[in-house]
Amino acid sequence: MNATNTKMMISKSRLLVLLVLALLLTATTHAAAPGITGPAFNLMAQASSISQPDGAAVYSWGYGCNGAPAGFAPAAITNGFCNSMQVPGPTLIVTENQTVTVTLTNNLPAAAGNTSILFPGFNVTATGGVAGLMTQEAAPGGTVTYTFTASSPGTRAYYSGTQGDLQVEMGLYGAIIVLPASVPSGCTGALHAANLTAEQFWGEADFRLAAAAYDHASTCYDREYLFQFAEMDPKVHAAALAQVTAAGNCTAGAPGCSLSVPTEPYQPAYFLINGRSMPDDMDPNYALEYPHQPYNGNPHMHPGELTLIRVIGQGRWQHPFHEHGNHVRILARDGNLILSQTDATKLGGRLEFTTDTTPGQAFDGIFYWSGKGLNWDPYGHHPGSSDPSATLACTPDANGYNTGAPTAINFWEWCQDHNKPVQVAPFGDVASGGPATLPDPNIFANGPWYGGSPYLGPDATLRATGCMPSGAAQTNAPNCGATGSTPPSGTIANSPSGEAGFAFMWHSHNEREITTNNIFPGGMLMMMLVDSREFVIDESK
Repeated sequence: MNATNTKMMISKSRLLVLLVLALLLTATTHAAAPGITGPAFNLMAQASSISQPDGAAVYSWGYGCNGAPAGFAPAAITNGFCNSMQVPGPTLIVTENQTVTVTLTNNLPAAAGNTSILFPGFNVTATGGVAGLMTQEAAPGGTVTYTFTASSPGTRAYYSGTQGDLQVEMGLYGAIIVLPASVPSGCTGALHAANLTAEQFWGEADFRLAAAAYDHASTCYDREYLFQFAEMDPKVHAAALAQVTAAGNCTAGAPGCSLSVPTEPYQPAYFLINGRSMPDDMDPNYALEYPHQPYNGNPHMHPGELTLIRVIGQGRWQHPFHEHGNHVRILARDGNLILSQTDATKLGGRLEFTTDTTPGQAFDGIFYWSGKGLNWDPYGHHPGSSDPSATLACTPDANGYNTGAPTAINFWEWCQDHNKPVQVAPFGDVASGGPATLPDPNIFANGPWYGGSPYLGPDATLRATGCMPSGAAQTNAPNCGATGSTPPSGTIANSPSGEAGFAFMWHSHNEREITTNNIFPGGMLMMMLVDSREFVIDESK
């Protein structure tokens, strides 16, 4: 995937949004594809409330765990929980060819009636419960069991098959991830091994569920995330709550013990990624302030990594989602790997500028970023030394990347741009020849709302401002010699000792969907954070 097609030419308005959001990104919060392991799952459907950034607590229904699950994945996340109700429901993680059983208990209010689960893409046998229109259903207080074979790898949705216009809207949906039964041989190749070497050298845990998404060497990856997109009309939820309250502790099936909630006209005000709206989706997984919304949406990567994104449309609307920084290579849809029509050893999925998320449909894709084609060196010019001769080395491999030094900060640098300055007269180390002229980073975006740095690396903020002449006011900044340094504009928001990466805005291309109850910014918006190798991405926090 050629990063010369990267969408770096962001409009001024989007750039301003990006800079404003930088203040929100100072906490170290990341994402992954967390869930519970099987192959036997005990779930329940239950009512509770989920929170939104405008302060609303929205009455909802969701699937949750009926007792402790068999386990949590990925193993590197140790603070997982699975409450009896959550939106989306627990992500079910199984392995190809396993026999999967899901027992559902209906703990919804009696007036809500029956409920169920559909597992599209699998041949399901349902036992117990009562006959419904699409599958066996659990009556109020009752149970039903679904059994199927996880016949092929991939990402798929599960959701209620009972009065879907209401129950799916209320939150009864989730994801199932089927991991391949064996690891393709290509996943042990030199470049994947080098990425693992870098990860281990810097003390970073492996948060992948597997080494590949499918039984195919071209689906190997280095990092992964799951995003479930949905929208929510609070009027529907308020009407359901009012009718449930009016029905009280009624007897299921008795006169008056039922709901008649209008679901049209449909006017959603909340647009969710994994049950949360921005900025809540950038808080940690399993954050205690979101007891019924455990999964976040805050992707993170290092240059050169193949990042697998698993995406599901769980609502009623199609959502055009735009991943800034590069196109997304589609690997599969609904668990069906897309292969070349002329060579089955190769993938045939296209590169997409905007990934359309269709209701009920899932896709798996690869996002990649290396800095290739920027025409300037995004790693800066030396690792924390005031001596300009102490430059980072860049030895190109056959493809032009610095892949022979996995422990280096600039691992995976595109060597053709090595030591090219970003601007004609930068504050940093190389003082001529850059493709752009930037304003003083100290005034570029209202001080601490911008880190002041166009570089990756531990001393990126210092490299952006450079060292002050001898005799000037001293700040005793580290790694800047006896002369000190001008204070970076991000001294408050982005300390030089903290994270110093690039933030690409990932967001819906439907403008109202990046609002929360008509307030911008919000909704379906998150940030892809790209950091150099020495920054440890800890996705358990």
